Amino acid sequence: MKIDRLIGILSILLQQEKVTAPFLADKFEVSRRTINRDIEDLCKAGIPLVTAQGVNGGISIMEGYKIDSTLLTSADMQAILAGLRSLDSVSGTNRYAQLMEKLSAGASDFVPGDQHILIDLSSLSKSSLSPKIELIHGAIEYGRYISFHYFAPKGETSRMVEPYYLLFHWANWYVWGYCREREDYRLFKLNRMTELQLKEPFEKRAAPLPDLSNEKVFPPTYLVKALVAPEYRWRLVEEYGPTSFTEQEDGKLLFSFGFTDEESVLSWILSFQGGAELLEPVSFRKKLAEIGKKLQKGYTDS
Repeated sequence: MKIDRLIGILSILLQQEKVTAPFLADKFEVSRRTINRDIEDLCKAGIPLVTAQGVNGGISIMEGYKIDSTLLTSADMQAILAGLRSLDSVSGTNRYAQLMEKLSAGASDFVPGDQHILIDLSSLSKSSLSPKIELIHGAIEYGRYISFHYFAPKGETSRMVEPYYLLFHWANWYVWGYCREREDYRLFKLNRMTELQLKEPFEKRAAPLPDLSNEKVFPPTYLVKALVAPEYRWRLVEEYGPTSFTEQEDGKLLFSFGFTDEESVLSWILSFQGGAELLEPVSFRKKLAEIGKKLQKGYTDS
């Protein structure tokens, strides 16, 4: 992409006092004419570039305007590289790693070789998730509607959405956009989408950033209290933190936390397979007992 090449050229000029057009053409695998147009575009963007002919000629940033190349330290570049590689783990390409190479081109001492930070954002459903991310990414970039069939706890719907942001949060990928059916901004989980398609262009609006606070997305409707067996301490720490429970005299863990809906409470308790007793809400205890009876009857009959 042209913007990647322009950023790469600027990065090289920040790291080297002077470079030649043939060097840049070879580095970015384009013609010298393309490089000359890129230099013109950078000048139009306000970057004061100077070109000199002859044996010692080349392209450089005008003296006195050179940006301090130490603005980003080696550690900074490592962190950026880790983030870009993590995006490649989702897309299944090396597009972002190539961009990083362009950013660090001509500065082999700037980014050391020991890349010790690795982030993998892919999931078990990577084969179906990656094409969705790529399609939505293109839809956001070019201002195109997306349509899809959506599966939610309240039922199945068909949606037409103006996409504005791709989000990785709560260990899942989402798209934030304006839903035509609801006439409001909504957050949609990519794993719940099927029949995803690119549609006609739309006129972009000033979309607000999504509020991803737990209070907004997962408002606590039910305060849950439960006694959990001590062997599940690791799970409480992992899922809700070490302050979500207190140890009792008998070793059991008194857990307290806010849940959004009834289904989440019941499924969470049942996932302990008898290793947790729900204390509150009291009304849910009867429902758990009824679920237990149905399970017992079903498996007894079989």
